[in-house]
Amino acid sequence: MTEREKILGRIREALTVAAPLPGQLHGEGRHAPAATAPSAQARQWLPAVGNTFEAQLARFGENAVALKADFYPVKTSDDLAKRLVELRDAEGWKKIASHAGELTEPACRALALPVCRTDQAYDVNELESCDAGITECDALIAQTGSVLVTNRSAGGRALSVLPPHHVVLARRDQLLRDLPAAFQFLKQKYDADYPSMISFITGPSRTGDIERILVLGAHGPKKLTIFLL
Repeated sequence: MTEREKILGRIREALTVAAPLPGQLHGEGRHAPAATAPSAQARQWLPAVGNTFEAQLARFGENAVALKADFYPVKTSDDLAKRLVELRDAEGWKKIASHAGELTEPACRALALPVCRTDQAYDVNELESCDAGITECDALIAQTGSVLVTNRSAGGRALSVLPPHHVVLARRDQLLRDLPAAFQFLKQKYDADYPSMISFITGPSRTGDIERILVLGAHGPKKLTIFLL
């Protein structure tokens, strides 16, 4: 018997066994789900995070800096506009990309630059030529210093990954404690109508594949700036 015949024989044998219907094996066997919620289990081995807003804010800031992201808490919309203009002038932005939103629209007006809108029909070449992409987000995760975005909150799939500088605008009430809280938040917000793209952005794009040398901007934005209003 050849190797090919052996393989086909095993396939024929496997096809004689009916597969269980989805959910039929719940509570049975080694692959049965745990009785307790995964989030409750995860908190036993994930890094601990304080319960107060101040503790979570401090943890997020520490993690963001360690990940080589820039993090700026700002008190008012005017402060945010001022910091964005300073960033524009320092980096010499000529064109930006963004989307409609409570925070993004005032920001774009303050920057007074041509805007590629990704929540409308747009040219991908125009988006690629933008100096920065300015988005909102679903949440910030204190435990990991991550930004949680979906295609609905961040102006589609490409805006947060194609321009070389990703600028995130968030509100204080979007700061979450940890990853279990983030997944619970997604479930509550989207339930059965999940977005087609969910991403946890943890620092700027990076790789260390070659001789373990860290290189930023390998597969996406080389710079990440987060403003918390």
